[in-house]
Amino acid sequence: MAYTKEVSNKLNELLEKNYDAEAGYKAAAGNVKNSKLKTYFQNKAEDRYAFGHELKEEIKLHGDAPENETSFKGDAHRTWMNLKSTFSGNKEEAILEETIKGEKAFAEDYDDVLKETTLAVSTKKLIENQRNKVRNSLEEVKTMESFA
Repeated sequence: MAYTKEVSNKLNELLEKNYDAEAGYKAAAGNVKNSKLKTYFQNKAEDRYAFGHELKEEIKLHGDAPENETSFKGDAHRTWMNLKSTFSGNKEEAILEETIKGEKAFAEDYDDVLKETTLAVSTKKLIENQRNKVRNSLEEVKTMESFA
């Protein structure tokens, strides 16, 4: 399949969202005291870092330039998450709720890219793999609520 500018844009949007998720997970790890939650958030930050590198390589493979920054929307969401956790009676529960919302939206973003009909086989496989890991992460974070 042909690699279109639209596919490039969608992959760069996913890349930017991975930067946002990585930064969000790092912030979450810094805002919780529970060691299991802290480890969970640190591991997820590492996962999103790896996702970003995989996406960057895929974008470069097709001759485009990858994005290099977080988004304004992601920055705003992290600020909101920090404010909410600061004023919440149960800071860790508030962070987990925001994490669940973020993971749901992230899975939908991946599903949106997979609807693209011009994905190269390697791109489709990469996106499906990452999307499945995001879905697993969503289920995992739901179980983490018992630790909050």
